[in-house]
Amino acid sequence: MGRLKELRKYVDGELNKMEDEDERNSAIVHLYGVSLAATMIAKKRGLDPEIASMAAMLHDFHAYKTGSYDDHAHKGADLAREILGKLKLTDDVETELICSAIYHHSDKLVTDDPMDEVLKDADVILHCMNDLSKAIKEEEQARFENLCAEFGI
Repeated sequence: MGRLKELRKYVDGELNKMEDEDERNSAIVHLYGVSLAATMIAKKRGLDPEIASMAAMLHDFHAYKTGSYDDHAHKGADLAREILGKLKLTDDVETELICSAIYHHSDKLVTDDPMDEVLKDADVILHCMNDLSKAIKEEEQARFENLCAEFGI
């Protein structure tokens, strides 16, 4: 089994423990949607699409697992490091790339390392395109416009 598939199996198992069906479905849609977007963005930018997808699968996992978004990016990076260590899916460099992307993904107004930017951009794509009736958040507007230009949409 590939390591992305193994990670998704783990995440799915944990998400399936969520009692609220609507929250569980929302978590699945968000994590898988951001994962797909991250894969595409990373591939376009010449970065590792598998690492980007793995970061995306874990980026909000702490929030879904605990029900709290309080400092979820930083706490999520710690949880991701723990999960990746337990599952032994990545080496130290890959773990650091994933955890850094998760740690920084809420800082949409700041530019960080390229993999961090992939996750931020993938998150923004899902926020802005998953429900077109919602207004785009002010802190995501410029990033979304840049993404539209980058992808010619």
